[in-house]
Amino acid sequence: MQTSDLRIALFSGNYNYVRDGANQALNRLVGYLLRQGAQVRIYSPTVAVPAFPPTGDLISVPSMAIPNRPEYRIPLSLSRNVRRDLEAFGPNVIHISSPDRVSRQAAQWARNRNLPVLCSVHTRFETYFRYYNLSFIEPLVEAWLRKLYRKCDALVAPSESFAQVLREQRMNYDIDIWSRGVDRDIFNPQRRDMEWRRSQNLTDDIPVIGFLGRLVMEKGLDVFSDAIDQLRRRQVLHQVMVIGEGPARGWFESRLPHARFVGFQGGADLGRAVACMDLLFNPSVTETFGNVTLEAMACGLPVVAAKATGSQSLVEDKVSGRLITPGAINQFADVLQNYCTNAELRHQHGNAGEFRSLDYSWDAINQTVADTYARLIRQRAARSMVP
Repeated sequence: MQTSDLRIALFSGNYNYVRDGANQALNRLVGYLLRQGAQVRIYSPTVAVPAFPPTGDLISVPSMAIPNRPEYRIPLSLSRNVRRDLEAFGPNVIHISSPDRVSRQAAQWARNRNLPVLCSVHTRFETYFRYYNLSFIEPLVEAWLRKLYRKCDALVAPSESFAQVLREQRMNYDIDIWSRGVDRDIFNPQRRDMEWRRSQNLTDDIPVIGFLGRLVMEKGLDVFSDAIDQLRRRQVLHQVMVIGEGPARGWFESRLPHARFVGFQGGADLGRAVACMDLLFNPSVTETFGNVTLEAMACGLPVVAAKATGSQSLVEDKVSGRLITPGAINQFADVLQNYCTNAELRHQHGNAGEFRSLDYSWDAINQTVADTYARLIRQRAARSMVP
């Protein structure tokens, strides 16, 4: 089977109404598949003014805003109109990318028609509850996820370390790696612009510690803030730049009154802002890959990250950055201090990270997903022929 023979119905809980790393990857995948001649139809909640235009044909599914996080929407049902559209499209493979009710109904729809189902796992959903004092329900969430993932023909995970977590959790045993790529035209050391940095009231001679990501608590904002507090107590010269927007921005600004918040940056502006940092601090444990980590590495920055699934697949400890036990504030502060006071070490580890980033080509990475679709279709057809 050729990639051009594929007809993929893709279900997403958030394809383009709020920008995040997962839906950026999905849109890139769809763009690649369309260029290869495949047919793709996307089903997702929509809003009147999305964060960015969708790649491909997007069909709206019924949804409602999450009460405490109204920027996000919950898909409600595979409605009659959506089912009609799905039947007319006639997919030969279903791809689900979030464990919501609509994705579960789509997976059942596929099983009723003997179609294969691929699930891409983009985040460690079960860990989110730790940030809302609900960690006691984590085992229940794992069981709820397992019930869906075990019914899929295969999973794709963004890193080998996360795939191993999924195996240990008994989510599925057919797991391919769908890594992430980086746009080297946007993210490279040559994007560094000291004039722009000065325009943000950041001086040339004091190291800039950067945060990049959506401003929500599950990104480790509390750990980031506590470690920066330690640097201030130790009187370590440093500056902080925060790139991103989100509902926790007010809280984060109150915790980091001396930081420079530059808001959302996209495209070439994002590459410039990242390259103007001197190191990236990414304390999140919810990442399954760490797009921001790879983008910083491509800009020649050392990365200080939590020793978690995504970062462990990218950062080589003491070579291109440091991996620290999640939540270990003093250890984070120690390595941040070391980088702030040692420009040669920053340069050495940043160069190693940039070299590592050269391995990540988007087209080759996305072709692995197309190959997985084709394999699942072949396997399903072979099973159907067995008497």
